[in-house]
Amino acid sequence: MKICLVGLDNLSVLAPEHKHGAVGGEPVQQTLLARALARRGYDVSMVVADHGQADGAAWDGVRAWKAYRRDAGIPVFRFLHPRWTGVWSALARADADLYYTSCAGMQAGLVALFCRRHGRRFVFRTASDPDCDRRRVHALVPYARDRWLYEYGLRHADAILVQSASQAGALAASYGLAGRVAGMLVEQPRALPERTIDVLWVGNLRPEKRPDRLVELAASVPELNFHMVGGALPGTRDLYRDIERRLKALPNAVFHGALPYQDANALYDAARLLVNTSDFEGFPNTYLQSWVRGVPVATLIDPDGIIEREGLGAVLRSPDEFPAAVRRLLDDKAAWQAANWRCRAYMEREYGEDKVLVPYLSAFESLAQPARAGAGIAVAGGARHA
Repeated sequence: MKICLVGLDNLSVLAPEHKHGAVGGEPVQQTLLARALARRGYDVSMVVADHGQADGAAWDGVRAWKAYRRDAGIPVFRFLHPRWTGVWSALARADADLYYTSCAGMQAGLVALFCRRHGRRFVFRTASDPDCDRRRVHALVPYARDRWLYEYGLRHADAILVQSASQAGALAASYGLAGRVAGMLVEQPRALPERTIDVLWVGNLRPEKRPDRLVELAASVPELNFHMVGGALPGTRDLYRDIERRLKALPNAVFHGALPYQDANALYDAARLLVNTSDFEGFPNTYLQSWVRGVPVATLIDPDGIIEREGLGAVLRSPDEFPAAVRRLLDDKAAWQAANWRCRAYMEREYGEDKVLVPYLSAFESLAQPARAGAGIAVAGGARHA
């Protein structure tokens, strides 16, 4: 089976020589999934943004087809060209049996339309809780046109995968659609160095991530050191500058700004505690990157009650509880070591690669089509790719 994962930011994780600063959780998840599938003998490719790489170049057995440059086109025409044509051309060159994408937005609709036109299978995976709630999608996807495309993609997906049981419930309630829970993959760490970072915060600097709470926490617990990793997104530059200015003014804080995935991993290795200050999330990739290293999490967000049930950190009822919770987790060495052990044991039990892949492979194989006649999908200029 030929499988193509569509994620324009994936190259930053897939190819170390093309790392372009901080990336979100889905490029990490798609890349780890692609590599795992390739190791199991699947013919795997990706559609990614054009960063000057050779078209069709491969890393770790995963071929990358480039869609378009992010700075291409005039904003008012972003729906028509080159985004639509660039994505479809890359999808055609991939010539896959099954296409997979994630995150609410127009991309889901573009891939679904392509698959319907060419008789291919389409799998969508949610990336956060708002992806499953029509009302909250409005905040994520500002253009009505793009929201229509997103819902079209949902309703024409051959399978929908979700991060948690709560997301499955929200998807059913809001859209009347069924979603199958599929866990997240995590890269195993190498030998861990000395734990020199007391508190780590990682995420794109968006209002809903509430990075301001980390600044307030660092100021209120001066005996601990705090490290923040995060890049600015379009429309958040003022927030980024404000957080950078405030955090750099504190003697116990380090502001790293945007870091590539590979570089951020070194900070997870050295951390004692991860803090998540968001108002809402899906299932943060940062949790898994922390737990696999034995790092507990202090947060307001507990997907399906896992943290409280398994003892993987502290779940807070309000932001005011952060200072006491952080002190409690870090001051008691025996308690921290117990949490460290529980995090590692939980990840070993629940997040082995073979176990996590089961729902993905089940969904993909259930949609497998018989061998198709013909050499492939026609692309610009009449070329076809076998």
